[in-house]
Order: sequence, then structure tokens, then C-alpha cells
Amino acid sequence: MKRSDLSELAGSVGLGAWTAFGVLTMAVIGDGKPLYGDEDLLSWSVGHRPDVVVALARGLTATGTGVIPYVLAVLAGIIAGRTLRRRALAAALCLACLGVGQAARYGVMVLVARPRPTPAHWATHASGWAFPSGHTTTAALTAGLLVIAMYTRSPPGRALLALVFGCWGALVGLTRVYLGVHWFTDVVGGWLFALGWLGLSLCAATWRLPEGFITGTTDTDRQPTEDRAPQDPGRRGRSRPA
Repeated sequence: MKRSDLSELAGSVGLGAWTAFGVLTMAVIGDGKPLYGDEDLLSWSVGHRPDVVVALARGLTATGTGVIPYVLAVLAGIIAGRTLRRRALAAALCLACLGVGQAARYGVMVLVARPRPTPAHWATHASGWAFPSGHTTTAALTAGLLVIAMYTRSPPGRALLALVFGCWGALVGLTRVYLGVHWFTDVVGGWLFALGWLGLSLCAATWRLPEGFITGTTDTDRQPTEDRAPQDPGRRGRSRPA
């Protein structure tokens, strides 16, 4: 894929996701109450909590915060780079994308200040405001970085690995609803925010990174460094006029 095509696709996806996130944010702020389906999904979760499933959900939700996402972000950079220098650069960029994305998400959360569900429904510890979900956003950003890395280097079994990472990112978000600490629209907001941030970050990185850093990209807009006249096969062996 050409550099310009990849940049345009990533930018379009990012802007589209953030537009949808903006609409959802306005709905959350304007209503001030749980949106359609939020209470029904929470009620179902509270009524279907076998001890084993709750333990599994707690273990899975714990992977969406703390050091694990940052370790996985470094892994994404290592996978994406072709040389030691490029791996270090890619790992730094992945960490920056994750860290700045988390900070931006936190700022939005404080501005929206949406209350969580009633603590009586909680099956795990939670703190802060609800929208957008922090665990969801962090896991989705990390999963997205890993998926991008898979398709950058195209390792064996990349489709299966990308599916595993994508499912992990989605399931972390769903555990937040199942454990009663978030409304479903908080989780949807986290997914949309992460997709928008990844899209715009990839768009910027595509233009800033050296050509060939991302497998399959070409830059046909650049002019050749040497201006050579086309050769005419029929003129081979002929002497130039004095």
C-alpha cells in the first residue's frame, strides 16, 4: 500500500471514530442518566455471576491496567522494527502513543464527570469517573498497537495473532460491564476513543517515519535524486554529434 493511501485510510478511520465518540459524549453529558441498554446490561451482569466466571473476569480485567499494557506496547515495537535501531524507535513510539492516549482519555473523563453504577453492583475495585472507561481504552490501544505491528511485519500466523489480541482488547472492556463498575456506553466510548487515537497516530507516523519502515509502503511522490535522460535502445553504439 502506498504511503499516501495508508495515511489517508488511517486518518479517515481516526476522524470517523472520534466523530462518533463526540456524538456519544454529547449524549452522555446531555442526558446525565444511563443511556439506552445500559441498565439492562448491568442488571443481566449482576444476575449472572458464578464465582468461577467472576474470578476469570477479575483476572482478565487486571491485564488492562498497570505494567502489562506497557510491556505489550514495547513488544509491539519490537515486532514492528526490522533492525535494533528501528525496534527501539518503534517501541518508544508505541509507549508514547499509549501514554499520551491515556493522559488524553483521563482529561476527557474529568471533564465529562459521569458517575459510575451504584457501588452495590461492583464485583471489583474501581475509582474515578466512568466515561470513557480507562481499562477499556488502555487495552484497546495496546491491542491496536499489537495488531498494527502484526500487519507491519507480517509474521507467520499474523491473522490468528491479530484476532487473539483484538479479542483480548474487546474482552477487557466487556469485563468492566460484567463486574458492574461501568455502563456499557462507557466501554463503547473507550473503544471509539482508542480507535480514533490509533488512527490519527498511525496517520502521523506514516508520514514521519522513514520510507520502508512500514512493510509494503512506497512513496511514489518523491522525485528521483538524479535527473537522467531516458535511454534510447536504438541509439546504442552511436557517437554523439560534435
